[in-house]
Amino acid sequence: MRLYLAQVRTEQLLFWRNREAAVFVFVFPPMLYLLLGAVYDGEIDGRPASDVLLSGLIGYGCANTAFGGLAITQVIRRENGWLKRLRATPLPPPTYLLAVVSSTLLVFAFQMLVTLALGVTLYGARGPARWLELAFLAVVGGLAFAAMGFGAAALIRSAEGSSAVVNLIVLPMSFLSGGFGPTDDYPDVLQAVADVLPLKYFIDLLGRAYLEDRSIWADPVSFAVLLAWATAGLLVAWRRFGWEPRER
Repeated sequence: MRLYLAQVRTEQLLFWRNREAAVFVFVFPPMLYLLLGAVYDGEIDGRPASDVLLSGLIGYGCANTAFGGLAITQVIRRENGWLKRLRATPLPPPTYLLAVVSSTLLVFAFQMLVTLALGVTLYGARGPARWLELAFLAVVGGLAFAAMGFGAAALIRSAEGSSAVVNLIVLPMSFLSGGFGPTDDYPDVLQAVADVLPLKYFIDLLGRAYLEDRSIWADPVSFAVLLAWATAGLLVAWRRFGWEPRER
């Protein structure tokens, strides 16, 4: 436990000292909400636009932080030899991986609270209808996308290309899944693509807890899709995740 807590603290220090990573992972989702909140006003599908945007951007923030930020960080650490040197320390690999996930969840939780505070104070958002279920979804979504992030890190070969690959996945996925606004008017082909993306189902669950005041447990399909994607990410990571640099 002591090693785990020490590593979580180290992960937090490394994250906040890296200004570029902090901007990309932490600042970007709240900034997007400020921009979109200034563009959308009134209602979206009969609900306050500020709340609809908040629900979607929480989903985007989860994918950006737990999937994108984690994948980029692990690829960079692997390619600069940091992970290789870590294996020579007394820190067990499972403890390191657990600390990485825990630190990622802490960052996402703080990011979500900041985004919610912006919505309530600046745009008059009413806030979540089901706080406890929203908190539970934050953990579930964070763990699911972290699993996918480790899978992506196992497939990305170079540190230089990690950011480009991650953004090529996260931004279109968020656009198609409703992270930046409603998707009802999208062409059928784009909606069909969205139907296989994990973020769509996570945002659907967020909408239940945040917007509709409906139990998330009445939507087992969305949980099943998230679990399937998380399992796929873990299987890829188990088979391909490495601690040695690949480009040297």
